[in-house]
Amino acid sequence: MSGTDIQIACTACGATNRLPPGRDPREARCGKCRAALFSGQPADVDGAMFQRQVGRNSIPVLVDVWAPWCGPCRMMAPEFARAAAMLEPGMRLIKLNSEAEPQAAATLGIRGIPTLLLYRGGREIGRQSGAMDAASIAGWARAQLRG
Repeated sequence: MSGTDIQIACTACGATNRLPPGRDPREARCGKCRAALFSGQPADVDGAMFQRQVGRNSIPVLVDVWAPWCGPCRMMAPEFARAAAMLEPGMRLIKLNSEAEPQAAATLGIRGIPTLLLYRGGREIGRQSGAMDAASIAGWARAQLRG
């Protein structure tokens, strides 16, 4: 990151944390709840936490919209977890269960799952449907950020 503080929303409590330049984000903890800000694993979020993550993080946010009954979603889950280990802390990875959060999925215009959504600065900059492996997920996300 550059010489300015980065804003990281905690996936446990939603509090916004400011990290100064030069501080290793992988070692940072939330100032409110003391949870690790990055775990190398995607966080399951509800609709409200999804909004906090997209709106409060100064790093890109990659969202996996999935459902427990979806076979391709279950196949992609460990790959998305591997992608989190590859992409954090430069990117936040979260999972949104479309069955548990149908209103959020409808608002996002989700037509099929699994669907990846990439946000930067609170705006969607990329969308991809279909199961992918970890390398493809990471490659797709990085390509969207360059484009």
